[in-house]
Amino acid sequence: MATVLSGTSGALYYKPAGTSVELAASAFPATASSIQVGAYLGFKVNDPVTLTYPAGATTTNAITAGAKFVQAYNASTGVLALSATAGGSALTATALPSAFGGLFATIAYTDFAAVGNVREWSFEITREEIDVTTIGQTAGQYAPFRRYITGFADGEGSASVYITDDDTSLASRMVEDVIQSTQTGAALKLYIDRVLVSGTPDASLSRSISFNAVLTSASMTVNPDDAQVVEIAFRPGATPTFDFSESA
Repeated sequence: MATVLSGTSGALYYKPAGTSVELAASAFPATASSIQVGAYLGFKVNDPVTLTYPAGATTTNAITAGAKFVQAYNASTGVLALSATAGGSALTATALPSAFGGLFATIAYTDFAAVGNVREWSFEITREEIDVTTIGQTAGQYAPFRRYITGFADGEGSASVYITDDDTSLASRMVEDVIQSTQTGAALKLYIDRVLVSGTPDASLSRSISFNAVLTSASMTVNPDDAQVVEIAFRPGATPTFDFSESA
């Protein structure tokens, strides 16, 4: 017998906007730690990110690839520094990486993180219908029916997020990201049924919908009787991934 799912096992996970960039070799330092990633992105100090070089690139004495943390980011100059640990010292280089060809290195937010102050989320998928009825049909006993074919799909959703006094939380960043100039990197993972193993969602046991997101609005109301809630609206920026199976 199937088990009916309840909202108590749901959750919302997020990757902040402006936290994914592609970089040419010249963006990296030949000496020191400054990486030119671009101005007015969404990187914050201690964001977990992953640096990836193109296959075959020469990276001897360059800043090493792999899991890192944002050590510093200057939004006006676009200069970013990485560290090996949260709050650690900036990683330095003594040589530029090279041999990228026509490819790019990437620095991107490592993985979805839980937004702990979400009261609820909703998501709707719709499909266009295209009228392909033709003229000249022969009338019989019944009136001719119109003919339709399916068109493009679309989606929209929203999340009710509690605002707290921690302006560095992912919930607060979601609100700010609505007006972030560059939303590249913004992504949502909507858990219908989140199963944690050792504190981490188990993909084989959990059910979710994930997609690159476009954040479109934030609506807030303040009154003396209720906790402050912001309604954040979003759309998928690409085809969502539906993972409704349980493989274990």
